[in-house]
Amino acid sequence: MPLADAFAAMTDFLHKGGPAMWAIAALSVAALAIILWKIWRLARAGAWAGSRTRAAVADWQKGDQAGALARLQGVNSLRARSARAAMQARRNPEFDDAAARAETERVARGLLAEARSGLRPLELIAAIAPLLGLLGTVLGMIEAFQTLQQSGSRADPALLAGGIWEALLTTAAGMAVAIPVSMALAWFESVLDRLGHDMEDTATRIFLGQTPGISLARAAE
Repeated sequence: MPLADAFAAMTDFLHKGGPAMWAIAALSVAALAIILWKIWRLARAGAWAGSRTRAAVADWQKGDQAGALARLQGVNSLRARSARAAMQARRNPEFDDAAARAETERVARGLLAEARSGLRPLELIAAIAPLLGLLGTVLGMIEAFQTLQQSGSRADPALLAGGIWEALLTTAAGMAVAIPVSMALAWFESVLDRLGHDMEDTATRIFLGQTPGISLARAAE
């Protein structure tokens, strides 16, 4: 069966790389799962949608504060939650301007921290996958030269070459995992940077007419 043949070929490939190859394979599965989960989380958090929030801010700027808050009612996107927090803080009679801005910044910092969840494991995978590959190569080279030493004067160069290229498989596998993970990580970072900028812009527009001292961009760092 083609599926059985493919599975057998994959298993043989992993066996050639040794324990390091199995570890890299496990990292690749974990990385794929985290990337798909992160895309799903960002989509649910409205990372690529903000029309309701923009409409609510437009209502707010027209003076319809109750309508702006009503428009955001039940919307759980990160932009909407940040804007709702800014509006509620701005309307709270117990808050002066500085307190309202501090409360808005606190909420935005928490939302951005929530949005960044899952990035640390990807950073770790991108860092250790090449190191695991290098470790597997070093161990494979040691084994190949041990075989050469034991062969003595009857050493077969083909046997040594075969051991070396099998050892190099782990380095290639580690890089093959690290490169797409690094690309995905950079993409997530760009999405979060844009999200932080939009949240800062939204808060500034809500506080328009006063000194916009909120620095939500720092929360994204």
